[in-house]
Amino acid sequence: MRLQRLLAIAGVASRRKAEELITAGRVTVNGKRTTELGAKADPNRDRIELDGKVLASEPKLTIIMNKPRGIVCTANDPEGRQTVLDLLKDSKLRLYPVGRLDFNTSGALLLTNDGELSYALTHPRYGVEKVYEAKIRGLVSEEMLARWRKGIELEDGVTAPAEVCRLEVEEGYTWLQVTLREGRNRQIRRMAEATGLEIIKLKRSSFAGIGIEGLRPGQYRPLTEEEMVRLVRDQVPDSLKARVRQQRSFVASHRDRAKKGWGKTSPKAEAGSEKTTTEPKEPTRRPRRGRDEETMPTSSKPSTRPKSKTKSKPARPSQAPPRDAQPAARRKPSDKARPTSRAKPGSGARRGPKKR
Repeated sequence: MRLQRLLAIAGVASRRKAEELITAGRVTVNGKRTTELGAKADPNRDRIELDGKVLASEPKLTIIMNKPRGIVCTANDPEGRQTVLDLLKDSKLRLYPVGRLDFNTSGALLLTNDGELSYALTHPRYGVEKVYEAKIRGLVSEEMLARWRKGIELEDGVTAPAEVCRLEVEEGYTWLQVTLREGRNRQIRRMAEATGLEIIKLKRSSFAGIGIEGLRPGQYRPLTEEEMVRLVRDQVPDSLKARVRQQRSFVASHRDRAKKGWGKTSPKAEAGSEKTTTEPKEPTRRPRRGRDEETMPTSSKPSTRPKSKTKSKPARPSQAPPRDAQPAARRKPSDKARPTSRAKPGSGARRGPKKR
């Protein structure tokens, strides 16, 4: 795994900022300083340090929030509006929204610091399921629902077929449940405008199978272990499951190292030396007979039983020389010569009909 990716997974910085840390010479792998951006390391075997401190990854966390209306789904808003990160006052981890919800749309929003998981849930190639509940002014006919199920022409192309059904019909209003597998900007509102419908209220009831039952607007909770297992199993494609599991195992292994005191600064690193403390040696194991003894030096091999005297086997008789190597006197000329089928070139002789 590339070194800048390991730093990003550990929560130290983004990949671009991690590249600057590497080129500045602040990162060491097994005590050796590296400045190459293409350098790789094994998170389960190598000792990675930043400014003399062993890299300890922050725990991975994914939460579900019931986003209220009037909140922006960005980390920083240039207009100074309130963002979803402003609602996470008690969180010490750097969480980012998975996808976005419109300013006037409420409902389910995932936030995580797991980059691989966020990529798998937001890439349009994988078509993660998103369920919305829309309150439409007036009555919606079956012909209109058929257009939504087939696809509607928008400025950026025809939309993918949507799953639409009626939930409730009130006096002058219709509640629809819309399931999408693509994430265009303001897609449901634009689909309604293209078909002459007016949306009064829009809420996302679930994202990737995770709902917001029991959460009031602005509240959030971490995903349970069962929800995380189901999320990775059902929503993450097979091509990315190994990367997600590798990232989570990397976090777990470095968290265990930090508990054992690996996160302390080494004295040599504080003194400014490029070398760090040596890694603990692996426990020596007793060599097995046969395969391991062959690779051991002669002085370290254990004593074996006395060698028994064995008679040397007689040499095998050499094979007879080929026929061409025999003396010419032993060769017997063949009695009959092989008849030729063609006349020799230049002799002028022609083959005639066979004599009967």
